[in-house]
Amino acid sequence: STISKNSLQAFLLKLECHFTWTLLKQDVDLDDLEETIVNQIKFFKESNLINYNLLSYVCHLKNSNEEALRNLQKAEEVVKKHHPDEIARRSLVTWGNYAWIYYHMKRYEEAQTYVSKVEDSCKKLSSSSHWKTPLPEVCAEQGWALLSFGGKYFERAKNCFENALKNEPANPDFNAGYATALYRLEGLARRYGGERSPSVEALKRAVELNPRDTCLMALLALKLQDLRRVDEGERYIKEAIQKTPDLPYFLRYAGKFYRRKGEASKAVEILKKALELTPNSGFLHHQLGICYRTHVMNLKQTRNPPQDYMEKLIQLAIFHFKIVTDKKTKFVSAHIDLASVYALGKRYEEAENIFQELLHRNNLSSGEKQELCLWYGNFQRFNMKSESKAIKYYIEGLKTEKDSYIGNKCSEAVQSLLLQKIRRGLGDATDFGTLGLVHNLNGRKEKAIEWYEKAIALDSNNEEYQNALFELQLSI
Repeated sequence: STISKNSLQAFLLKLECHFTWTLLKQDVDLDDLEETIVNQIKFFKESNLINYNLLSYVCHLKNSNEEALRNLQKAEEVVKKHHPDEIARRSLVTWGNYAWIYYHMKRYEEAQTYVSKVEDSCKKLSSSSHWKTPLPEVCAEQGWALLSFGGKYFERAKNCFENALKNEPANPDFNAGYATALYRLEGLARRYGGERSPSVEALKRAVELNPRDTCLMALLALKLQDLRRVDEGERYIKEAIQKTPDLPYFLRYAGKFYRRKGEASKAVEILKKALELTPNSGFLHHQLGICYRTHVMNLKQTRNPPQDYMEKLIQLAIFHFKIVTDKKTKFVSAHIDLASVYALGKRYEEAENIFQELLHRNNLSSGEKQELCLWYGNFQRFNMKSESKAIKYYIEGLKTEKDSYIGNKCSEAVQSLLLQKIRRGLGDATDFGTLGLVHNLNGRKEKAIEWYEKAIALDSNNEEYQNALFELQLSI
């Protein structure tokens, strides 16, 4: 009997697998993600089931369905070897992916076979009505997949791990995923104020439950470093170096730790060792680029820095950042970093080209957009000596997201620029009005009113300032 395509579709959409988790290919660089997964398969044997399933989906997105099927076969082998007593339970995602790939290959009979396999297994596995609640392992696998598709997915990933933990609060893998998601979400928020971050507790618990997982230890160390508990963090790094001296995924975090601690040469040494193990890692090239740039910035603070040495460091930073930006077109921070190093080397045209390309992208997150506005504002202010353009972009950055580390930087920059101008006696109505706007965006209404009044005193017909002042007075 031939199965109708339409009746099959309805069942496919109910499956819990990569094809129904809305993981969009425009949010990642597929080649880079594929390489990352292949490396992880090499270095992390115990999570290979999850990695093969994800790799099959990435292969499908790259239009190689035959390759996708081969990876699903490898996933099945892993299950047979490591979970012989729980084959159905551990294979639901794999079988779901099989069904979808056969469907895309127009092999509807085979697709139907796998749909039925999942359906039958779900009925056996759950006493309640089938399909309803995914198993905790499936929730966790979805969480890991979401983490690999970038920042837009981290919040959803955290929720998946939370759901998995409801059933098994002491499961080491679920705790590791939950802590990782929290850590990454905080990294995105970039609000390194004094607030206590929930990820510290989650990471500590995950490390206790996963004593062999040195990557978690390193994330905990970096988080403690954020909270200025550097010595406590370094103890974890040192313990982890003893356990896995040759694991590139741990070494890259260790390198980051020492770079942020101000020990750049130690960081470079660790990162280079990791690079020998995974030569194409975008993360490592990015970290090395930052190390060399930091070195240049530090030398610029000294008297008579050696110019040829500075030039060499700038070349190294450009070399490493270029590798990342060629591999990871979606990694906006790395593109900004490359532009900033071109600016350091007085290669302003190349810097401007990168900034313009980024400014014309329409898929930036609000955090990325804000970071871009801050750096482009700095570029206009310090390199191109254009105060008016700098102010324009700082304000745009402020409007993008109110309360964040980068937002505060935009706010400080625009205020210091305008106040300098006013102190020099060069301030005009626009400058006063702009300060009004900045204070208003920052929620300081009384201050905003003062500046708008000064602006109107100089330009009494300006409707924009009058309207802003009127709205402020109403709201107080």
